[in-house]
Amino acid sequence: MDRSVSSKDRIREFVQRYAQERGVSTVGDGESLIQNGVVDSLGIFKLVAFLEETFSIRIPDEEIVFDNLESVDRIESFVNAKLRR
Repeated sequence: MDRSVSSKDRIREFVQRYAQERGVSTVGDGESLIQNGVVDSLGIFKLVAFLEETFSIRIPDEEIVFDNLESVDRIESFVNAKLRR
């Protein structure tokens, strides 16, 4: 993984690209991805697959919850906590 690009930048890039595909022009790092219509149930699975592949982490079903995946900020915290384990 390219260390010159932060985990937050990688997450933000994925979310912005996915948001634009869904007709949402911008998403702030603290904004709810679900409430803003950026991510739906299919999007959650795409996001989880992206996170697992990009960061070489495993996200079990019980961790696929709103609190962990609500926003770019929350996703970054969640991923960083997994990487520290």
